[in-house]
Amino acid sequence: MSALAPTLQAFFTDRLIRQRQASPQTIAAYRDTLRLLLAFAAGRTATEPSRLDLGEIDALLVGAFLDHLERDRGNGIRTRNARLAAIRSLFRFAALRHPEHAESIGRVLAIPPKRFSRGLVTFLADREVEALLGAADRTTWTGRRDHALLLLAVQTGLRVSELIGLRGADIHLGTGAHVSCRGKGRKERITPLTRATVAVLRVWLAERGGAPIDPLFPTSTGTPLSRDAVERRIAKYAAAAAACPSLRTKRISPHVLRHTAAMRLLQAGVDTSVIALWLGHEHVDTTQIYLHADLTLKERAIARTAEPNVRPGRYRPSDTLLAFLDGL
Repeated sequence: MSALAPTLQAFFTDRLIRQRQASPQTIAAYRDTLRLLLAFAAGRTATEPSRLDLGEIDALLVGAFLDHLERDRGNGIRTRNARLAAIRSLFRFAALRHPEHAESIGRVLAIPPKRFSRGLVTFLADREVEALLGAADRTTWTGRRDHALLLLAVQTGLRVSELIGLRGADIHLGTGAHVSCRGKGRKERITPLTRATVAVLRVWLAERGGAPIDPLFPTSTGTPLSRDAVERRIAKYAAAAAACPSLRTKRISPHVLRHTAAMRLLQAGVDTSVIALWLGHEHVDTTQIYLHADLTLKERAIARTAEPNVRPGRYRPSDTLLAFLDGL
């Protein structure tokens, strides 16, 4: 077994799990990245992954791997940069244990993330939200579950991982109704619920039954919904919402519902610092993306400005003789 194998194992057991207490999502993301990297390196070097040496994973190989992600696997730049961040985290850890590879490690750490253009966030208008909620067939158990899930997502802006991780005990429908969750970065937060959401959740909880520790939105077998299942359900209802054709031109995902909750708060005049707390953002600057996407806010701003005193003019051709002279 080479030096790479024990270093990789210690990176997960010592650094990520014991020292950083990384979330299961972070560990899974790093695991998948390094599994892809090792498989790619094994193919390039004709060496079994367990026999790869740390020096063989050099900057040239890592660069080729990043190109492979974009060219062959069809990954976007954001995914490429996330994979690179995981690799750099491993190599920073390896630099402390293997100073003899400092030069090779330094070249890997010097690989920069790729810049990318930032588009406007996608969100749903009120009529699109109503159409999406109405697409769930509430005459069935599955439809009533999905209707409650969609309504909670649009009103609270919870991440999909937070939604599927909710338990019955996380919903509080008494005075000061709210939902509590542990979000990204292990931060706990509570989000208030509107009267309409409280009414729907009260009916759903009565029908759901089960213990307080059971999933709030279970499958038919009682297990929590998966991320893929939620994405498929949302895509299904977006395609079925024939009353709102504009939904068909948008790619609706759970994160679009999160953006929708933020935009509804912004358009209601809520300060961005409050929206950042609402969504569980680490930095208030992250919430600025919603200001760029809100055309209504910009229209209200321009309505308060004074227009310049200008008049439209008409083109008048010059005299033909002078035009001849100008053309010489």
